[in-house]
Amino acid sequence: MSPQKIALVRNSWQQVLPIKDTAAQLFYGQLFELDPSLRSMFKGDMTEQGRKLMAIINTAVNSLDDLAPILGAVEDMGRRHVEYGVTEAHYDTVGSALIWTLEKGLGEQFTPAVKEAWVETYTTLASAMKQAAYADNLKIQA
Repeated sequence: MSPQKIALVRNSWQQVLPIKDTAAQLFYGQLFELDPSLRSMFKGDMTEQGRKLMAIINTAVNSLDDLAPILGAVEDMGRRHVEYGVTEAHYDTVGSALIWTLEKGLGEQFTPAVKEAWVETYTTLASAMKQAAYADNLKIQA
């Protein structure tokens, strides 16, 4: 990612942090509206799940200029998500819910450039998760 896009993501994320609990609620509400079948994948406390989501996003945002140290954890997360029943199509739904949440949370601050930067961020991380998850599955099936 370019330094400009990293700055856009980081600056906009700083605006989300004060409303992170609300953002998490918005995200999961939108996620379940887009795909109600996903609700069954979440068995625990959704407030705690929201906190975990915000912490993961925060770590990713803070690591955008050097993803190497967190790449193993991102790949492991992708592998774990397969065990929960996550499919490749679910990543698109999650991405849509995330972008929608950011748009709602940031309002006018969610410019086309900010959106583009966030889409690239999500695509990069989701691609790493999917590649790890489904590459392992292909090895198992072979």
